[in-house]
Amino acid sequence: MEPFISIIVPVRNMERTIGKTFQYLMKADYPRSKMEIIFSDGGSSDKTVSVIREYQKEHPFIKLIQIPNCPSPGFARTKALQEAKGEFIFFTDGDCAPCSDWIYKILEVFNKEHKIGAVGGEIYTLRVDPGNLVEIYSEAFGFNRVSWRYGNLEESYYPDLHDLRPTEVCGHKAYFFVTANVAYRKETVEENERRFWDLPTGEDIDFGIRARKNGWKFYFLPSASVEHMHRADLKALHKVWHSYGQAHPPLLNAHAKRCMEIIFQFMGKYPNHFILRFPCFLKSFVYIGNFHLMHLFGIFFTIFFILQWMFPFSFWIRFFAWMNLPLFGFFTFRFFRTAFNIEPYHKWFPFAKMKYLTNLYFILGGLKGSFKHKTLCIEPSF
Repeated sequence: MEPFISIIVPVRNMERTIGKTFQYLMKADYPRSKMEIIFSDGGSSDKTVSVIREYQKEHPFIKLIQIPNCPSPGFARTKALQEAKGEFIFFTDGDCAPCSDWIYKILEVFNKEHKIGAVGGEIYTLRVDPGNLVEIYSEAFGFNRVSWRYGNLEESYYPDLHDLRPTEVCGHKAYFFVTANVAYRKETVEENERRFWDLPTGEDIDFGIRARKNGWKFYFLPSASVEHMHRADLKALHKVWHSYGQAHPPLLNAHAKRCMEIIFQFMGKYPNHFILRFPCFLKSFVYIGNFHLMHLFGIFFTIFFILQWMFPFSFWIRFFAWMNLPLFGFFTFRFFRTAFNIEPYHKWFPFAKMKYLTNLYFILGGLKGSFKHKTLCIEPSF
């Protein structure tokens, strides 16, 4: 007998994508009498609410919660959780399209073992505009791809929490499910007090860590997939990557042990890089990869290049100036080379620009709030 389930979808100004999300949700293979879909609107100013109301007229299992001046997606999800009646709570977004057997696949995993508190699937790309370069880049980059994030992970349990070192909380060793595609057991949600934090982002990582601290297991099922409709313009893409980095200082402050980790991304194959770890008064991680080294050697070259004109007879200044140039070129090539492999190839410059700026905004986001939360976050190179 099928359990009653709730699907929670936070939305705000999703007019561009919500119609497609509805098309896929309506194809979900599950008895309508055993489900509810709760849309939690955070103050949309476009036609998002009117679209939802039109579907409500024909489908009584669709519910709408409106939250004017909603501070964050996490707050919207919390309000929906207060209304959710399901034995299992599914989460997706208003720019996502779950596969038709999404619900049954995930429930099958929950039936394996009661200590499985969350099941998440893979996140692929669904293009709204086939010619949109931002969508093309996001798909090629693997934006939100779970398996790629963890080194081509296949179906399996997530590793148990170790000691909550910084990289395990929100670095490349942090195993979590984004709320675009995850379902939680009711007991797991209740142990988390049916509450996400209210900060602008990072709520999915925090919610998952709290659940895993309580002993719940997480299971990755790639076939329970959702397709994601990515940002439509570069400004929106920058904003989301800045927010991802901005989430990390408070996450480290809330959950990480007090130590520093320096991750040498150019040593070892991802995700098994060499890590230097030592006690520190700051909860912090510092990544050193192609993006960082490209800038470092570029700065060194510039400084010594200027100095050689001030001290024209210094062999060592001239030597250090020209020694840094090939290193700058080497790491620049390594950073940008993937941008040349995205079709259409003649658009390599826009793709290179997207890669550079998204990585830059990610790092700037990580630095923002570090002092406030007594952390240091130097984000990875893509």
